[in-house]
Amino acid sequence: MTSKIKVDNINKVSDDSNIINKCGTTITLGASGDSIALASGASQTGFGRTGTVDWDTTAKTASFTAVSGNGYFVNTTSGAITVTLPAGSAGDIVSLADYAATWQTNNVTVTPNGTDKIGSLNENAILETEGQSVTLVYVDSTQGWINTMDSTSNVRGAPPFIVATGGTITTCGNCKIHTFTGPGTFTVSCVAECAAYNQVSYMVVAGGGGGGSGTDNSGGGGGAGGFREDKSPITPYTASPLEGAGPITVTATGFPITVGGGGSAGGFPSGQATAGASSVFSTITSAGGGFGGNQTTGQRAGGSGGSGGGGGGGLYGNGTAGSGNSPPTSPAQGQNGGTNAPGGPAADASAGGGGGATDTGTSVGPSNAGGGQGGDGATTGINGSNTAFAGGGGGAKYPAGTSGNGTGGAGGGGAGNQGNPGTTGTNGTINTGGGGGGVYCGPTVSGAGGSGIVVIRYKFQ
Repeated sequence: MTSKIKVDNINKVSDDSNIINKCGTTITLGASGDSIALASGASQTGFGRTGTVDWDTTAKTASFTAVSGNGYFVNTTSGAITVTLPAGSAGDIVSLADYAATWQTNNVTVTPNGTDKIGSLNENAILETEGQSVTLVYVDSTQGWINTMDSTSNVRGAPPFIVATGGTITTCGNCKIHTFTGPGTFTVSCVAECAAYNQVSYMVVAGGGGGGSGTDNSGGGGGAGGFREDKSPITPYTASPLEGAGPITVTATGFPITVGGGGSAGGFPSGQATAGASSVFSTITSAGGGFGGNQTTGQRAGGSGGSGGGGGGGLYGNGTAGSGNSPPTSPAQGQNGGTNAPGGPAADASAGGGGGATDTGTSVGPSNAGGGQGGDGATTGINGSNTAFAGGGGGAKYPAGTSGNGTGGAGGGGAGNQGNPGTTGTNGTINTGGGGGGVYCGPTVSGAGGSGIVVIRYKFQ
């Protein structure tokens, strides 16, 4: 059974005089730990505020009129919001806080009621600082609302490491590895609390060039796609000799990834191969590999690119090599192709090998009658195991030669072959940036270049 006592007024009565004492005393309601509740619809007077507000935890996503004594979390993710202050009376208080840390993008406009003022002026106030919170107290008609507290620091919980999506994600120890074998986006949703952890390791390999062909002579090997790598100090692995392309520190945004395709093969009887396509991550671009030269007049020179294509072979003229590291980067993203320099006998009509990331393609001539070997690529452990990328394609040998066709360089380079009796040049391996192998004679075609790859590695725990 619940007992109730109903009175209109509570005062302390002196024990000695039994006289009501209305001042200088303390009336205690309840015991320690009790809660004192007002009935629904009742109001209190005389207690006053303590300079704080009651926070409304339902975020505001549209313009509204504030109520004195309340604090509001204002979410401007979808657009700017206007907050109208209540008609001011001395002691009124309103607080506002940036819910999603977006006020710097979509502002909050604070509007005074009627002729009320904000800091002595009957004008709007604009809140435009990320993570800001303010508390406004109405003082008098002269100054109106005055800001008594203003936090302009964006105090928010931050993960200790990068949080990101995109590509195929694997782990290696304390590192995450994002591998892109085609176009995509490396999306960083949160950066690390420690700035040093936001520097990522990366490898960017472009598509390899296609191998050369011809009617009755030898095609040069395609050049490998450009190879660029940089290792963050906090992501342990064995990097390639070409490490040092330049640090990339990520921010909370999306980074579009371009993965270059391999160049097309040279056709019969005189279709020229094409160069590989570039790969891109952030500020880093690796150039596609140069195509291998044909034996056809005007097409004997190997193409320039990340690595250069090998010169085409023929009894009818010299096939010059394509230049690597074009355009130039530091460290060099690739090497030159091999030349064809016939010196008299038919055996010298073989073709040069395509350049690789670390070695030039082998040249052919009087002392080397076989097809030129493709230059070797670069070996790195960025993807979790030591793997070679960006090997040059091998050049094809002339049939009368005493040596064999050029082998592809380590890192996906395709081997050269003889078109008779029906073999083709070997394609560069996909997602290695390897150059395509050249082919001797038709009716078959040479090898196409291998597509590129982009790998990003960072500490996640």
